[in-house]
Amino acid sequence: MAVYTEVTDEALEAFLTEYDIGSIVAFRGIAEGVENSNYSLKTSQGDFILTLYEKRVDPADLPWFLGLMEHLARRKITCPQPVRARDGEALRTLCGRHAAITTFLPGVWPRRVRVEHCGPLGRALAGLHLAGADYAPRRKNALGSHGWRPLLNRSRTRADEVQPGLAAELDAALTEILAVWPTILPEGHIHADLFPDNVFFLNDRLSGLIDFYFAATDYLAYDVAVCLNAWCFEADFSFNVTKGRAMLRGYEAIRPLTGDERAALPVLCRGAAIRFLLTRLYDWQNTPDGAMVTRKDPLEYLRRLRFHLWARDEHAYGL
Repeated sequence: MAVYTEVTDEALEAFLTEYDIGSIVAFRGIAEGVENSNYSLKTSQGDFILTLYEKRVDPADLPWFLGLMEHLARRKITCPQPVRARDGEALRTLCGRHAAITTFLPGVWPRRVRVEHCGPLGRALAGLHLAGADYAPRRKNALGSHGWRPLLNRSRTRADEVQPGLAAELDAALTEILAVWPTILPEGHIHADLFPDNVFFLNDRLSGLIDFYFAATDYLAYDVAVCLNAWCFEADFSFNVTKGRAMLRGYEAIRPLTGDERAALPVLCRGAAIRFLLTRLYDWQNTPDGAMVTRKDPLEYLRRLRFHLWARDEHAYGL
């Protein structure tokens, strides 16, 4: 989450006249994240999140995202729900941006990931994959493997400003990854961005999943690889195999991985690492001045990528 587009009090008041959610009590921007403009909205009827869609979000995809969240909720996955206006529509415009209000989920995300968080995370991820199986519409992953080379090309000329030799190292790694990228694995709808700040806990119990705006139809095990990257590395960028084992056991308690998925884990983890490295690199170079956003260090994912390039099989991750 972040704030790129400022919403005035007058614009917000006019926007809310289309809804039956009460009057404004409090309103503030949320600086965490990098993709959309997000605000915490409290009204006389409760707490909500207002999102203005920016940057990489294609407006044509927004009904798919909102529909997926509604579908998952009907399958008992706790996630934000779009709030429909009086005319029945969930998607509107505000300050020149597509915008939506969603329900607020109580809970806090784990600032320091512990082993005890990883098993519930794995179970929740597998539950999401199963719950989405009968959501018929599909959405191609815009940041899937086909998009990594163009993304690197957009950041190449200034990559070595971040670290000398970075462009050449990324070129070599990406060539190796794409040469062995799987062609057939079980597919379904994935979250694709299930970082700790998108998972809430209450009283040490997982209470909900948020931020589905990278969700897509792709390899289910790629989603597992995203989570291994996001949850199982320590501050010194060493991989914590105990966390990895807990996450994978939690996942397999709900949805066992196939043999092909297990064998593909190293390359899927390499792909997930380079995907986030490349988007962070692009954002590091292109975040607008004055935006209320916390930029993420792309080199954190270079360290992860180097581990995955070393890993030979699924045993490196705790299987």
